Amino acid sequence: MSLQAGLEALKQGNHREAVQLLKEFCQYYTQEGSKDYIQAQIGLVRGYHRLGETEQAIALCQKLATNRNSQVSRWATQALRTFTKTQTPPIPQITQIPQALATVSPTVDQPNPIQKAGRAAKAGVKLALAGKVGNLALASGVTISLLFGMVLALSLGVVFLLDSDKPTLSFAIAIGFTLVFNIAAFFLSPLLMDLTQKWLYQTRWVSLAEVERHSPEAAKVIQRVCQANKLKTPRLGIIDDKNPTAFTYGSLPNSARLVVSEGLFTYLDEEEIATVYAHELGHIVHWDFAVMTLASTLVHITYLIYLFARRLGRGSNSKLKDAAGTAAIAAYVFYIIGTYLLLYLSRTREYFADHFAAETTGNPNALSRALVKIAYGILEESKQASEPSRLIEGTRALGIYDHKAAASTGTAYRIVQKPRQMGRVFLWDLFNPWAGLMELNSTHPLTGKRIRALSSYAEQLGLPTEFDMGQVVGESRNLSKKKLYRTFALDLLLFCAMPIGLVIGLLIGVAVMGSFSTAPFSFAFLGFGLGTLIRTFVMFPSIKQAPESDVLKLMSNPYASPLRGQPVKLQGELIGRGDAGYQFGSDLKLQDSTGMIYLRYASRFGAIGNFLFGMNRVKNLLGAQVSTTGWFRRSVVAWVDLTHLTSESGTTVKSFHRLWAFIWGGVAILVGLFLLNFV
Repeated sequence: MSLQAGLEALKQGNHREAVQLLKEFCQYYTQEGSKDYIQAQIGLVRGYHRLGETEQAIALCQKLATNRNSQVSRWATQALRTFTKTQTPPIPQITQIPQALATVSPTVDQPNPIQKAGRAAKAGVKLALAGKVGNLALASGVTISLLFGMVLALSLGVVFLLDSDKPTLSFAIAIGFTLVFNIAAFFLSPLLMDLTQKWLYQTRWVSLAEVERHSPEAAKVIQRVCQANKLKTPRLGIIDDKNPTAFTYGSLPNSARLVVSEGLFTYLDEEEIATVYAHELGHIVHWDFAVMTLASTLVHITYLIYLFARRLGRGSNSKLKDAAGTAAIAAYVFYIIGTYLLLYLSRTREYFADHFAAETTGNPNALSRALVKIAYGILEESKQASEPSRLIEGTRALGIYDHKAAASTGTAYRIVQKPRQMGRVFLWDLFNPWAGLMELNSTHPLTGKRIRALSSYAEQLGLPTEFDMGQVVGESRNLSKKKLYRTFALDLLLFCAMPIGLVIGLLIGVAVMGSFSTAPFSFAFLGFGLGTLIRTFVMFPSIKQAPESDVLKLMSNPYASPLRGQPVKLQGELIGRGDAGYQFGSDLKLQDSTGMIYLRYASRFGAIGNFLFGMNRVKNLLGAQVSTTGWFRRSVVAWVDLTHLTSESGTTVKSFHRLWAFIWGGVAILVGLFLLNFV
């Protein structure tokens, strides 16, 4: 009952045998919405047609013509037309079908496909690294060296706390603890990851032959890369999750694991799948996946030492308590530093893996498409689930794509036939000063920067680029750099408005303290309160004249800020909760005809009110068509701070983001005036 045997018989002209094999496959294969099932159905149409059994062929074509996948339905419609003609021209060949089927699952309808710009005639051409992508060896060496030093210093400090009378022995114990713990963590972490993968995601380990069934080119890339670099074939895994992703982990290249989700085969075509596998193989060849495994472990150790030192200081004598407190503070500082080093290393390695994939496949354009279509797939799958995927959330740092950026890039794919508009979506990534600052907290480079680098590789290979980043740069010439950076500087002042007001008030109070002793406290409260109110008024301007807009227009605003709110009205459908894996989450996801965006809710009763809203009211709102008003903001993630929401049924929701800021600002001013007048 092999699908491949049936298709092979069809190609060889053994139509009767092919029909029998394909009918048996369809009878016993229960996943009727799958790619394999539809491919078997299409094979049956051709087999029936060649045997002259036109009625059966027409019946199957009529069924396929109603399929949600526009490519499959178009194929079936075209085939039906051939049956109405007096002569019998050949229906679309079976060799043409995999392109329609490999691109997407038959249950997924995608936008019009990107017009492909082509690939290099020869793979393996050396390419110069594009732009400021960093130095992977330097980033890895510095990160690991600093983290080892941090862990050693902290271990030494904690051991000294426990045995300060024998410093030599303490030093030896500290070194031994650091080495043993890190070596054990390095080699055991892949096994622990295997157990976690099996438990959380039901990862199934597959052979290279199964990968080849999905993408013959991907299998060839795996074989070629492993042979060229004298590596064992990685342990290959597939997770039955429609969210497209891929990641690699392990301790050594010859024991690496390369895992992808079913969604990768659903949303990407064969050559795009191959570039994703090449990207992940790049992590293995560069050893950076092992460095990330070790670096992540070291960062976690610093946090464990922080917890241990803090706990040690509780209930101890004053001398030990002070020492433990100092060690805890140092450990936490090292943890923060280590986290940012890890994020920098993560972003750098993604650039180098993209470069490796472009060289290995000679097809940087396909990887650009893959990144955009992965974002689109994540966006589409989020519409089908009320809660975000555990897989996407849990593998954020390991995956090929940061799902937090999916909303803007997925929106770009929706309007891919309009390159000027798509370019404007990437303008924020490339030119807004906030983008570089916010990227510091991201595990991946911003999508616009990755596509710009891949486009430069396409240009080096003499290929046209599918995403015309030159046009994007041209768009940037129309931007007001003065407005961008002036707004950014004012936003930074806005961010610090409360502490600035506090410090200015304190200084004024000290200056006039001779008049009355409470002046520093009075003016400090007044400064803090005024700073709070000023920040609130700028962050949340008047909403009365909020213009109508859509998600695409908002994503295309290169001046957008995470602090300065833009009043806006949106209409669309509430498709789910925005809180990852939290069934009582109060935030929402709004889908309109151009994209998806998060709506953030704030109850007048604070956190308790948010919880009650998420528990009681959200489930009744999901699926409703709504009109919303709020303040749009953009960081790596874009969102709207909700103020009003009205459903078609008349349900009204009010949100109070400004309320508590006004309350605290007002209370601070009243306290300052009280101290000024009555104390």
